[in-house]
Amino acid sequence: MTIKRIILFILSFIALFPVILSLLASLNEPQVQANLQIYLTNLTLHASEIKLDALVQQNDDSLKFLLGDEPYDNAKEQYQEVKKAAQNNIENSQKQALPPAKSEQIQQEIDQTKQLINALDINLGILEAQRGKTDEALTLWNDVIAQSEGVAKTDVTAQTATILRGLWSQPPKILAESETVINQHLKGWFRYKALEKLYQLDNRQNDISLLQNQEQEIAKQVLVKLVLINGLPILGGIIGFSLLIFFIVQLLMKKKESLLASINNLSWETPWGGETILQVLVVGFFFIGQIVLPLIFQFSGVNSNGLSLRGKAVYVLVSYILMAASGLLVLYFSIKPFFPLPKDWFRFQWLSNWMLWGIGGYFVALPLVFIVSLVNQIFWQGQGGSNPLLFLALESQDSVVLAIFFFTASIAAPFFEEIIFRGFLLPSLTRYVPVWGAIVISSLIFALAHLNLSEVLPLATLGIILGVVYTRSRNLLSSMLLHCLWNSGTLLSLFVLGSNA
Repeated sequence: MTIKRIILFILSFIALFPVILSLLASLNEPQVQANLQIYLTNLTLHASEIKLDALVQQNDDSLKFLLGDEPYDNAKEQYQEVKKAAQNNIENSQKQALPPAKSEQIQQEIDQTKQLINALDINLGILEAQRGKTDEALTLWNDVIAQSEGVAKTDVTAQTATILRGLWSQPPKILAESETVINQHLKGWFRYKALEKLYQLDNRQNDISLLQNQEQEIAKQVLVKLVLINGLPILGGIIGFSLLIFFIVQLLMKKKESLLASINNLSWETPWGGETILQVLVVGFFFIGQIVLPLIFQFSGVNSNGLSLRGKAVYVLVSYILMAASGLLVLYFSIKPFFPLPKDWFRFQWLSNWMLWGIGGYFVALPLVFIVSLVNQIFWQGQGGSNPLLFLALESQDSVVLAIFFFTASIAAPFFEEIIFRGFLLPSLTRYVPVWGAIVISSLIFALAHLNLSEVLPLATLGIILGVVYTRSRNLLSSMLLHCLWNSGTLLSLFVLGSNA
């Protein structure tokens, strides 16, 4: 064994160790999917305030398609699911045997989760009150107040629960600071319903009319957002499903001459071996991303946790650009001895049908990844972690932050990751396995590189489609376009969900 191989083996162990730790740590981390369900539920509640009577009399079922037959009941079910997942998180965290330093961090996470549960119970109480279940609502708010005993009087959840309990009690009790607290600590539809109750008890008819008119305007805007979030993906999914049926029928009829079957005959001539593959993947991607860059930021005194949202966005962008630039340099110097490269390596061919492959692949990915994600949710039950960028994008309504996130996720990530995983790794593996095997293996590595176990199956499915598109088009522009469309669609949905939440 040469010195180079020994060094490569050591670096592989060092680089993959934090990767394995991150994957294991994601087991007890919540998914962003739970947050998405709550945000979508809140938008649906807003939209449900549109006057339905006139539409129902006209036999218009379009709203039922978007909102469901019973928006309040559906909302309660979603909130209870998220609450149950949060309670499971607490139970799992309490079972862990950890050193004192880690235990303190876990306890902070448990306290934050308890605050989340209290906030969920506040909203669940308002839902129950709107469903005519006032006793259940009062029980939820009393529980929140009881759990806050001994806590500082500035505890906003207990204060909010006390005010809501007074509004829906018999006889009602209106506290002096009710309107201020409701406006400051309740959001969206829940704030609207609490204010409406307050104004009704105070007999403030002008304020009620103004509030209802404002809610009608918001409801109309939210309907447009729901069409963007639900309607467009459904339409795209129908197109993708039709394309998928076409490919399957063609495969059955033309067999080896079909578009899918012909992929196996499109392998690459690979001049390098496994050592070069490992060097690019381990050193150029994992070692730099998981070891070198964190150490550089640590020694430079940069801590992302203390940054503002804009600061975090810039931090993510700078980190990714540094990783991409370093990774591409490692790739270049690793394959430089093999120049000139054989045909079809790292092709960027503008005058071709790459846009058709990229857009078609995106449509096909919509139904396939959606189905896999549904199954995945059943298995993980809200656990398994998520990309932290998704949480930041969901919470941000800052145009500058969103522009930075868009460039990072929709431009930089597709460019770098497609060169590494589709441009280099997939073709390199065809030296050892069939093309279909190379597509699957490279897709699994691509999914694991995102460091969240719950995302492995959906991302591997997306990776397979990216691999098929690249293999068939022989053009990195096609898979980059698909990757860009996918990430852009995700960011757009998160931005829309985050507004009016």
